[in-house]
Amino acid sequence: MESSILPTVIRLRASANSYLSQFEPLAIVVVPIVSFLIARILQSFIQVIQEKGVKATIIGFFMTLIKLVPGVKKYIDAEKQKVVDKLQSSGKSSRDGWKTELPNTGLGTRVLEEMKDFKQKDPAWQGKCSGTVYIGGNESEGHFSLINEACSMFAHANPLHLDVFKSVVRFEAEVVAMTGALFGSKEKASGGKVCGNMTSGGTESILLAVKSSRDYMRAKKNITCPEMIIPESAHSAYDKACQYFKIKLWRVPVNKEFQADVKAIKKYINKNTIMIVGSAPGFPHGIIDPIEELGQLAFSYGICLHVDLCLGGFVLPFARKLGYPIPPFDFTVQGVTSISADVHKYGLAPKGASIVLYRNHDIRKHQFVAVTEWTGGLYVSPTIAGSRPGSVIAGAWAAMISLGEEGYLEHTREIMEASKRIQQGVEQIPELFIVGRPDMTIVALGSNIIDIFEVNDILSSKGWHLSPLQRPNSIHICVTLQHVPVVDEFLKDLNDSVQTVKKNPGPISGGLAPIYGAAGKIPDRGMVSELLVDYMDNAC
Repeated sequence: MESSILPTVIRLRASANSYLSQFEPLAIVVVPIVSFLIARILQSFIQVIQEKGVKATIIGFFMTLIKLVPGVKKYIDAEKQKVVDKLQSSGKSSRDGWKTELPNTGLGTRVLEEMKDFKQKDPAWQGKCSGTVYIGGNESEGHFSLINEACSMFAHANPLHLDVFKSVVRFEAEVVAMTGALFGSKEKASGGKVCGNMTSGGTESILLAVKSSRDYMRAKKNITCPEMIIPESAHSAYDKACQYFKIKLWRVPVNKEFQADVKAIKKYINKNTIMIVGSAPGFPHGIIDPIEELGQLAFSYGICLHVDLCLGGFVLPFARKLGYPIPPFDFTVQGVTSISADVHKYGLAPKGASIVLYRNHDIRKHQFVAVTEWTGGLYVSPTIAGSRPGSVIAGAWAAMISLGEEGYLEHTREIMEASKRIQQGVEQIPELFIVGRPDMTIVALGSNIIDIFEVNDILSSKGWHLSPLQRPNSIHICVTLQHVPVVDEFLKDLNDSVQTVKKNPGPISGGLAPIYGAAGKIPDRGMVSELLVDYMDNAC
């Protein structure tokens, strides 16, 4: 056997040497290296096209070339800085007079008076902000006062120390269990093993759900190059999660009803897909995605489905009991593997209170971080934060226990009715249209006649703080208990603002309409991203 192989190898070597002898030695060395580099460049280019699309890739490449022209990059940077300065001058970010060092002598209790002075200079938000503050009334009475006192009682508690702050540990467990029950944990279809933890907000809840799903699918299917598919209406926290956890993100256009397009999402599923996402409702337009269809899709492919209930978690279960036509959205839907819900929104808890829930412990275990080789001892942490404020957990528990089901039903009735009144009022303004068909307490407004961002600027001058949206250009109001007594005032100011813009179109001094309008039209989205980063770098 060996005697027959050796002559063959010798002949092959001789043949190779004879063929290569016609080339320069340097070429023999250089050509493979250059070929390898070209192949890597093509591979990278194809990956960019797959991630960003052909149009965005070509525009990005073109802009990169343009910036190489002497003076062009400097001009673009100067124009970007003008936009950043414009955003800063609108409000909100002058640091003149801010302290940069500790005072030599402390103020003692007088610091409270100084804090009150600072707070009084904040813009008025009572009844004027989209979302933001969900509890009704003023801060010195009612539910506000109750929550403030509950937080104060546990201001120094930290559930990291399980053996010390046992009351806070109990509060968290009960908040999680009560919330899980709202989402079908006691129903047979859920499997009876729903579990979870409290987090600092909806973003952390989503981050943990994504991280846990990634690691769960790696253990289950050995997926090492994870991909995730979301509708373009899904919250930006998913983009953050993918950047943090190195997951390829596919953002799919919504359908004509502004819902997740199940058929379009299906086309993106492949062997590396770890999860898909649905919202109930989505932040932009208040529309519930087809969770049942998404669940069927996820289950059939053996992948995870996360449902974002950060806005709807403490409204939809009660709206359904009040008779509103709410489609299935929770763990009773086969295929749903995790849910996020904010208690600090319609749960009327203090800020910094959210919950992430999982269908079972097998998935949640991938959320935890255990460290065995630290000289500080054995360490395990359930969430991103190590130390966590017991005050917020206590405040969330106090909110849920003080209100009970009857309290949430009453508040849900109030805000749902207020939302319907706003929708009806908008329909009476011919220059406006409502984006989609809202299922809950968000009303998004657009216009084919006037610049909706100019309307927003006029509303801002009247003290209102609404959220600007894109694709399509629109603004929305997230209705809370703060808005219940001011619906008529809002509709009057909205109509007046529309008529003002109609009679005198064009940006107002200090308004942000030109910036929002231009940002939506800039084809190079990388430049828009740079603008946002520069703004944030100057603002915080």
